[in-house]
Amino acid sequence: METLRAQRLRTEHLDDPLGIDVVRPRLGWIVACGRRGAAQSAYRVLVASSPELLGVDEGDLWDSGIVESAATQQVEYEGSELVSEQQAYWKVRAWDELGRAGPWSETASWSMGLLSRDEWNGVWIGWKKDVKPTKEAPKPNVYLRKGFVVRAGVRRATVYATALGLYRLWLNGQRVGRDVFSPEWTDYHVRVQYQTYDVTDWLREGDNAAGVLLGQGWYSGYIGMFGYQKYGMDPAFLMQLNLEYADGSREKVTTDGSWAASLGPVVSSDLQLGETIDARLEMPGWSGPGFADAGWSPVDVMYDYRGWIVAQMSRPIRETEERTPHSLRWTPDGRVLIDFGQNMAGWIRASVRGAEGTRITFRFGEALDASGELYTDNLRFARQTDVYVCRGGDEETFEPTFTYHGFRYVEVSGGGPFELSDAVGVVVHSDLPDTGELETSHPLVNRLIENVRWTQRANFMSVPTDCPQRDERHGWTGDGQIFSGTAAYYMDVSAFYAKWLVDLVDAQRPTGAYTDFAPFIFGPKTEYDNDFTYTHTASAGWADAPLIVAWLLYETYGDKRALRKHYDSMKRWVEFNRAQFPDGIRDDVPQYGDWLSVNERPFEERIAEFGRLVSHYSTTPYDIFSTAYMAYSAKRMADIAAALGEEEDCRSYRERFEQIRFAFADRFVEEEGRIKGDTQTAYALALEMELLPERLRGAAVARLVGKIRELGDMATTGFLGTKFLMDALVREGHADLAFRLLLREEYPSWLYSVRQGATTIWERWDGWTEERGFQNPGMNSLCHYAFGSIGEWLFRHVGGIGREGAGFGELLIRPRPLGGLTFARCRYDSAHGPVATEWRVVNGELLLVVEVPANATALIYVPSVEGTEVLEGNTPARLAAGVSEVGRKDGCAAFRVGSGWYSFVSLLPQT
Repeated sequence: METLRAQRLRTEHLDDPLGIDVVRPRLGWIVACGRRGAAQSAYRVLVASSPELLGVDEGDLWDSGIVESAATQQVEYEGSELVSEQQAYWKVRAWDELGRAGPWSETASWSMGLLSRDEWNGVWIGWKKDVKPTKEAPKPNVYLRKGFVVRAGVRRATVYATALGLYRLWLNGQRVGRDVFSPEWTDYHVRVQYQTYDVTDWLREGDNAAGVLLGQGWYSGYIGMFGYQKYGMDPAFLMQLNLEYADGSREKVTTDGSWAASLGPVVSSDLQLGETIDARLEMPGWSGPGFADAGWSPVDVMYDYRGWIVAQMSRPIRETEERTPHSLRWTPDGRVLIDFGQNMAGWIRASVRGAEGTRITFRFGEALDASGELYTDNLRFARQTDVYVCRGGDEETFEPTFTYHGFRYVEVSGGGPFELSDAVGVVVHSDLPDTGELETSHPLVNRLIENVRWTQRANFMSVPTDCPQRDERHGWTGDGQIFSGTAAYYMDVSAFYAKWLVDLVDAQRPTGAYTDFAPFIFGPKTEYDNDFTYTHTASAGWADAPLIVAWLLYETYGDKRALRKHYDSMKRWVEFNRAQFPDGIRDDVPQYGDWLSVNERPFEERIAEFGRLVSHYSTTPYDIFSTAYMAYSAKRMADIAAALGEEEDCRSYRERFEQIRFAFADRFVEEEGRIKGDTQTAYALALEMELLPERLRGAAVARLVGKIRELGDMATTGFLGTKFLMDALVREGHADLAFRLLLREEYPSWLYSVRQGATTIWERWDGWTEERGFQNPGMNSLCHYAFGSIGEWLFRHVGGIGREGAGFGELLIRPRPLGGLTFARCRYDSAHGPVATEWRVVNGELLLVVEVPANATALIYVPSVEGTEVLEGNTPARLAAGVSEVGRKDGCAAFRVGSGWYSFVSLLPQT
């Protein structure tokens, strides 16, 4: 009989990470087994200081012994104290439910980084240039180099590197690592991340050299809406190469005043504005040994950094894909317009040929205007323009370094004759593993599913940004939290969101209020001559994000450590609201509210009734919206306290929730169930956040459904209301109406944008309409994931994959064959392993196939006609092996199963 096989070993949610700084790292694995009911009853973990010791089953760092537990995730290392640069190799074996041992897993590993500041021996170096950057001419990249000698017998060589700015490192002319924007974005006033690389095989006996390209990045480059140099004036670099020799001796190569600096071919560079490369200034061999750098200048030794230097504990930004053009069009005036067929984030790489000094300009945009020209009005101050100056002669390759663009189209023009070939679009984003796939019988829905995926790719850039193209690209918290459930279906966001939670806490104000985006930028929006210092703090639905995201990590991955780590911080936010609004009503203005919702009646009428409580951007009164989210956070804080065993806090926050709930109903809800503002969002929030007395829920549901139907089955909700609307309709027995909203093709709807050729999610329902063309370019991103929160709903209700308990150990499988859909295939790589469903409607019958991973259970709801038999295989499901009948609910037969494959057949009700 098949036993359990431990697979997919990860440390702190990462694959064989180098240089971590968590002294009690969490280990995780999945178990695989093809038979039904397979479950883990015990495990044993071995951690050794060498592969040789592990190979003979000796865990000199930790031998857990046989632990009777079903846990496969969040297993905390409990061995010997880990020290800086410690290498650890580990494996695990599992025992099944019958007590039989499976084989040892393959070996996984991790290494520790530098755990104390005094282990950093280098100094920060750079090259100060008294040049004031402008939008037309950002500052240049700086080139740094250092030659050094290595003796024979290197056993291990490890680089620890970071920058205030961006860096790329070469050793002996070879690029180190695949990450493209290290050390990535943090609040540099608080912390900067370092990266660790094993470079043992890259060094040689004798002369060696290190070369570094140093750019402005988020540190001193252009930060959307806020301008340049918001953290510092000039970038700086810190590196330490630790060498261990076979004889036990050690040496270090560090950044110091002996390094040399120069300018080079990247004559201007900025993440948002673009980059100019003058190939005539290339310096062949500059990053290798033997390069003549006599003309270079001594580096500047920069100020010591007084924030935290921490290991990067999330997956890096990398090039993940290359796309060939969908079409190329040459214009009569010699320009080339390239359509890559997909809106994305990244850059172009192309082969070019031109006379020496020929300037070739690459302009990037998301769409074409009515005349077929590149549409760039919505970029605001982000130029999204790259320039390449040819060196002349042979074919040359253009590819930028420290910039990225949001684009589908690229316009290429020359200041003289040029040739262009081999153009590819390079897709760039945080390199998170894909975890979710969903396909249906509806082509437009399938395109919508992919639009959500591409929007996530384009905006997961170290932090979850709002857009990849215009002069913004911030980690807006309202957008981020409402999309987080969808994000976790599409990708493994465990380490990504854990990093962003740190950013959110770093930005928290002394009052306890969280900010509206993170990393946070202090001060006014100088580029727009307005001061948003205060209204970018504590906004309802935005500042609530840390609690929502931390709870998501717990529900999706079983991550209690995130809850504990940020517990006091999250309490401070809820207590801030309690102190500010002790009576349970939040009515401060302005708010973002249900951002970009649609007016259900003339705005003039609404403003006359509610005044400052509404705006063109949010039709639901702010006090309704803000009070609802204040209650939501109190309730979520009670859930977090319960999960951590903080019983007194749990009682306190449940009482606070009940206080707000009562105040909400008393202030805003009339006896017939009508809610102040009378918007779809008001009802959806009140229902999903459990703010209504039970006696009024039915009336509120009826009012909500009636409002949608009165408008011709049309949703009017905005960024935050839409997710709650779709969930409320399903929960309250109106899934059929939710499917009509999903499948609606007229404006406003998801499929309207798909019909217009969208390949990503638009910021606004009416980003472009047949009647008016493009919306106001001041705020009209065509790649903005907020309305993409429908993705979670699609996975749960079309694919049918949900969860009952934290970590997906207890699954809820409930596909809904509604809306005329006749087929769906869904797969989700959960923390417990792959979950899959596939269903078809054939001749009035439902054929449903389900895969439940080993060590998990599932409650499966099979739509069926009451009184008819549901089959599993060729057997009545209630009699099938490994299947327990639970009963009926909402037109479904319910069954409890363990792991394995199951095939159900049922008769569907006539519609």
